[in-house]
Amino acid sequence: MKRLSSNEFATGVRYINAMTTIELHPEFLTADGKKQFAVLPYQEFVALQEWIEDTQDLHALRLAREENANKPSYTIEEVRKELGIE
Repeated sequence: MKRLSSNEFATGVRYINAMTTIELHPEFLTADGKKQFAVLPYQEFVALQEWIEDTQDLHALRLAREENANKPSYTIEEVRKELGIE
């Protein structure tokens, strides 16, 4: 799968952000007065990880649709009939 460019990722983020909002409560670890790390509660980390995976899935779906735009498509009924599953 192609990696998302920052623009493509931002587009996906905006789309998913419209679907759901994740409220984060990070704690920052600093060194020499500069933020070095952000620590999230585990539940927020899991939600953020799932959100990123959803963004990647959405991107993959859009790529597949674009790549297959000119190829024939079949309804589930047509597939079932072809496979003898009715």
